[in-house]
Amino acid sequence: MTLTFSDDKYTKLLVKYQPKIIKTEEENERALAVVEELMHIKNRTPEQDALYELLILLIEKFEGEFYRPGSASTPHSILEFLMEQQQVTAEDLVGVVGSEDVVIDLVNGRGEISGELAEVLGNFFKVDSSLFGK
Repeated sequence: MTLTFSDDKYTKLLVKYQPKIIKTEEENERALAVVEELMHIKNRTPEQDALYELLILLIEKFEGEFYRPGSASTPHSILEFLMEQQQVTAEDLVGVVGSEDVVIDLVNGRGEISGELAEVLGNFFKVDSSLFGK
């Protein structure tokens, strides 16, 4: 069964959380709290998934600019962020990816994330695979 996206439900979530470009650490902490809240929902709705992905991008943008000026979000930094937020270890990813060598390259920023791997990671982290660049 495919869940359909409801603009009305998404609008209500947007009104409730009011996501916007993050400019301060305080705003970042609030966004992280919402991500944490959404992360623990077992069967997120498509609307909750969309808000979750949006907040991850906003947090990544802020943290990339605030903590590492001059560096943009990369598939590797997004993977690092998701692993940290969801408390996923490299060992956890071996079972998902199927290869310890590939995981080692990924977590060290050396591995290229193919379209197929982006799909696998997107499904595992419950985010859109395009976050990983393919």
